[in-house]
Amino acid sequence: MRTLLMWLLVPLALATIVGAALLYPFGVEQKTGAEIGLHQTPVEAVVTGVAENCGEKCVAVTVKMTDGAASGQSITIPSVKGPGAPSFQLGDEVVLSYSGSQPQAAESYQIVDFQRGWSLAVLALLFAAAVLLLGRWQGLAALGALLLSFVVLVLFIMPSILAGQNPLMVAVVGAGLIMFVVLYLTHGISARTSTAVLGTLVSLALIGVLGALFSALSKLTGLDEDTTNLVTLLGTSIDTRGLLLAGTLIGALGVLDDVTVTQTSAVWELRRANDKLTWRELFAAGSRIGRDHMSSVVNTLVMAYAGAALPLLLAISLAGRSMGEILTSQQIAQEIVRTLVGSIGLVAAIPVTTALAALIAVRQEVAPIAAAAPDPEPEPQPKSQPEPKTVKRAAKPVKPRPARIEGDLFIGYDPDKGPWERPSEPRARRAAPARPAPPARRRSSGSP
Repeated sequence: MRTLLMWLLVPLALATIVGAALLYPFGVEQKTGAEIGLHQTPVEAVVTGVAENCGEKCVAVTVKMTDGAASGQSITIPSVKGPGAPSFQLGDEVVLSYSGSQPQAAESYQIVDFQRGWSLAVLALLFAAAVLLLGRWQGLAALGALLLSFVVLVLFIMPSILAGQNPLMVAVVGAGLIMFVVLYLTHGISARTSTAVLGTLVSLALIGVLGALFSALSKLTGLDEDTTNLVTLLGTSIDTRGLLLAGTLIGALGVLDDVTVTQTSAVWELRRANDKLTWRELFAAGSRIGRDHMSSVVNTLVMAYAGAALPLLLAISLAGRSMGEILTSQQIAQEIVRTLVGSIGLVAAIPVTTALAALIAVRQEVAPIAAAAPDPEPEPQPKSQPEPKTVKRAAKPVKPRPARIEGDLFIGYDPDKGPWERPSEPRARRAAPARPAPPARRRSSGSP
């Protein structure tokens, strides 16, 4: 089975590496900032004063810049005041947007955001501590896999798409890299992990095919507000529908890992608990576990997409359109396609992975349970000390325990003879056998 898994997975791993080498934009430098028309430069600053003297819905914020061309200089910038507007306090660390015209003029700056570096760093440390506390060495491997996934996303997927490569092909290769790295680094190189990798690959292929099919049938273009801004900034053609499918694949990959690893581990533990189970019994037991897992996972994916699109749902609902018009609009329809296609892939991953795991598990030897260590022998006492005398006492004879008498005391009921039935008429007592009557005495007449 290890040889079969190797022949299946090694070509796929080599194809993933070759695809990454072919799609990576070697020697291509992506233009950024002012080179693509973005003349706004971020500048860090600290709020040193807040005054409400610029109007009814305006507040004057004085900031001291800590970097940029005018570092150390203080300027006053008007900001909007009202519901939904940010509130500033002394000591707040903010981010300014510098237009690049006059670094000394306040009109060249605008407050656009807060600095959140330290709060996010504290949250990341708490997350890492929780994972290490519970998972220990395996938790450390999981953190390393998470870091490598982020590296693949930032250093391969994003540059390749921005360089004009097909987003769907880039997402397939990137998902393969993340899958191989994350699963083998976190769970080790074994037949169990290889089974989870196979199940993930089959489900990803199904998601890609269904996503491409229903995106074409629904005539989704993938052009929402963010994608339109991206196309405008790049100034080059980009496959927006492929970008939509790429987001679907990457979004479903994390949940797929959870499903396939859980199903594989469940089948292996069932096999370890009872090595007499056949393939059908393992598949049936694993499927029962998978059905409970499926209901929660599908709900998780739907809620994740709904939470991401919640502001969009609220904005469209204010337009006074019917529910059918809202659900079939471009922005909502693409979220529906993402959710349902990803959910179908998750549902299909359960029987596929369970069947593969059952087929492989029944052909592997079950690891024997380690036997308990024998009790240590008593250490010999030194010869200088006299050995304690033991007095042997005669064992008391054990009296045999009387056998238990079963049955009815009146009629002698024996349970081995079947269920007892009450007789319809009372039994007559057996009469004692009649004794012969003694011979009658003859009366003597007095004659001899």
